[in-house]
Amino acid sequence: MTISKYFGIAVTNTRFNLRIADFVFSQKNNPLYRFEYVILGSNQILNKMANITLGGNPAETIGELPALGTTAPNFTLTATDFASKELSDYEGTRKILNIFPSVDTGICATSARKFNEESSKLHNTKVLCISRDLPFAQARFCSAEGIENVEMLSDFKNGDFGRDYGLEITKSKFTGLLSRVVMVLDENNKVLYTEQVPEIGQEPNYQAAINAL
Repeated sequence: MTISKYFGIAVTNTRFNLRIADFVFSQKNNPLYRFEYVILGSNQILNKMANITLGGNPAETIGELPALGTTAPNFTLTATDFASKELSDYEGTRKILNIFPSVDTGICATSARKFNEESSKLHNTKVLCISRDLPFAQARFCSAEGIENVEMLSDFKNGDFGRDYGLEITKSKFTGLLSRVVMVLDENNKVLYTEQVPEIGQEPNYQAAINAL
């Protein structure tokens, strides 16, 4: 076990991707705030978590979403035919990332159907629906629902997408799944819009995402 110092805070760490401590700190002329931090990767960067709910019960995410105006991290996800797909494969097109826990829940299925309806109206835009469902389940859902205008991608292999984008759920019965998020990226993968839906059982703001294109 090692003790390291980051930003003047002592942390204990034996491996990556674990929540390591709760800290209480004060800012000048501000009240006390409580933050929890995680190690996100080999650079041992500490991030603040987002507070969300599931059926009204408190939950959290592993970090924060990529900031507006920044370049979204590359990813490697799995398509329904088990081909590997990277964010770089979609350069030159605008992207809506519709991220959710599972196609086997009602709201997630509804969001996929809604974006499927809207996608055909959008110019030079791909809608990527991302979850940790197995590609078999994603393909079965699309076949049963007649969904053809969105692309299903899975983070089932290692969960790197959920951690790198700061949206994996923690402290919930859905721990390890992806939280409900919509992100809009331009042709060069710059982040134009993000929505961390505060209640997992709530639909995202479809029109706000479309308006950001």
